[in-house]
Amino acid sequence: MNAGAAARPTPAVRLGRLEALRHRPILVACGGLVALGVVIVAGVAVGNVPVPVGETIGILAGRLLGWPVTATWPASAETIVFELRLPRVLTAVVVGAGLAVAGTTLQGLLRNPLADPYVLGTASGAALGAAIAVLIPVRLALLGFGLLHLLAFVGALLAVAVVWRLSRTTSLSSLTALLLTGYAVGSLLAAGLSVAMYASGAQLRQIVFYLLGGFSGASWPQLAVATPLVVVGSLLILARARSLNALLIGEEAAANLGIAVRRERAILLALAALVTAAAVAVSGLIGFVGLIVPHLVRLLVGPNARVVLPLAAIVGAVFLAIADLLARIPGELPVGVVTAIVGAPFFLVILRRARGGYEV
Repeated sequence: MNAGAAARPTPAVRLGRLEALRHRPILVACGGLVALGVVIVAGVAVGNVPVPVGETIGILAGRLLGWPVTATWPASAETIVFELRLPRVLTAVVVGAGLAVAGTTLQGLLRNPLADPYVLGTASGAALGAAIAVLIPVRLALLGFGLLHLLAFVGALLAVAVVWRLSRTTSLSSLTALLLTGYAVGSLLAAGLSVAMYASGAQLRQIVFYLLGGFSGASWPQLAVATPLVVVGSLLILARARSLNALLIGEEAAANLGIAVRRERAILLALAALVTAAAVAVSGLIGFVGLIVPHLVRLLVGPNARVVLPLAAIVGAVFLAIADLLARIPGELPVGVVTAIVGAPFFLVILRRARGGYEV
């Protein structure tokens, strides 16, 4: 018996692993939801003007759940909690969930563990759209979105549309063509962003702030527009979890299972692009969420997309809400900086411990 065969898990060992994984998703989901509730309360309570946890829970229970709570706090505390901090925390939750779902989708669809929501030029398109909005001497607001947010959203979607269109005209395999075209288009858009930044003059700070990502400008109207796009897009992706599972094992195998490969790939790419575009339109460019969260969830529960997608949404929401909370403790750091500081070492640890890719 060779060394490779000796190192391979026996059927009994693999069966034991599957039995252990069977109940783990429920535990992860329950733990994630509890953590999410704690982080939301902490994110609302902590700030330059702290609000006691008891008052925070009372305000949230009274305003959101309609519970009969006797107000023992000043009106200013209620304004801080409900008008300033709660929309910010909920925006971080929605963006974190959306980026994690999009990252999970693209990693499975492209069969590339290093894929993230920005792999197809979404980030470059959104950044260039935001930079162009800064240069345009027009101020526009629609449903809580300024011109910067609108053009960032449009730029992200257009970038993916161009990548998809160009990749279909090459003689390379579909996945290789998508990745290489995404890299080329992203590089071209990044060059355009550099030109826009050079021409921005005194407005350069606004572009840089968007590139670093953050939630300081979050508001209820923005949340009301972005949330349906992220939630509906994520649910539609979850409804296609079977197709994503089939595509993960290869196009030929997926076709043998009756999956319309080209159609399903296009739909999943479009939905992932929509979710990513809606997220970056309100938050700017925040990295590592869609890269490390899917890996972490797969290590905990295995590769089944039906399980990974909803759990990735929960873990992504918790992760980004914590990052936003950490960003506010020293003042107002860009959230993208915090996710990079936390995410990069964490991702290296995951890579060292994974050893077997997606195998369970």
